[in-house]
Amino acid sequence: MQKQKYKIENIDSFDLKDIFECGQCFRWNKQEDGSYTGVVKNNILNVKKQDNQIIFQGICEDNIQKIVENYFDLNRDYEKIKKDLSKIDDNMKTSIEYGKGIRILNQDLWETIISFIISANNNIPRIKGIIERLSQKYGKEIIYKGEKYYTFPTPEELKNVTVEEYRKLGLGFRDIRLYETTKMILEKEIDLEKLKENPNTKEVREELLKLSGVGPKVADCILLFSDLKRFEVFPIDVWVRRVMNDLYIKNEDENKVSKKQIEKIAEEKFGNLAGLAQQYLFYWRREA
Repeated sequence: MQKQKYKIENIDSFDLKDIFECGQCFRWNKQEDGSYTGVVKNNILNVKKQDNQIIFQGICEDNIQKIVENYFDLNRDYEKIKKDLSKIDDNMKTSIEYGKGIRILNQDLWETIISFIISANNNIPRIKGIIERLSQKYGKEIIYKGEKYYTFPTPEELKNVTVEEYRKLGLGFRDIRLYETTKMILEKEIDLEKLKENPNTKEVREELLKLSGVGPKVADCILLFSDLKRFEVFPIDVWVRRVMNDLYIKNEDENKVSKKQIEKIAEEKFGNLAGLAQQYLFYWRREA
């Protein structure tokens, strides 16, 4: 582990608030200087925007440039994606202008699974609190600039944790789900490495749905926000249902709008960029 620094200049489609507060991640916190500090696997990173530069610094176990390029999806042309999506209609164009700095992070699959199980029927401050307590109790401690940070615990680090111990962390009804999912992963009932290798999104989704606490929306969030990176999925929550109904379906009672109806429109309009379209629409509707 060593202190490292890396800078990039004149990069488009990179805004700290858009990236870290669009609902895709839970381990990044805003600092007093406007930068964000987060835990990425076994690394502590601070990200700061200064003039036309993005400055990354922290304690890393590998080359910081390599970590940053992978995690922040820097080799993908988001300008082209936004251009293509903006052609679809004015709604899409407006939502992209609002969240133009979004990038979809390549988050660790295991961490994303557990994080989004915790996210079910939950709010962001509470989700972040639970994940932090879980990491503090079972992860590894790293000191950065005098502050203590904790890595997200591996399945092996959680193998002896009981349902009661999860409950003490404030997990509520999710305690049994974390316990069962961890057990399934440890026993290779679901092989995470094989999921990454499988190009068939439908098959991967079906495997994820076998995990305790993973329903359709959570499965789609895992597919989109983890290093599985399946941009064709379209996670649907209350905000997405609302925006899709307001803009495209126009049913007087949004609760009567079915998931199937929304998915059909998403596939027809957005195709293999549906997940990114969803993120722009979700962020725009929730924030604006």
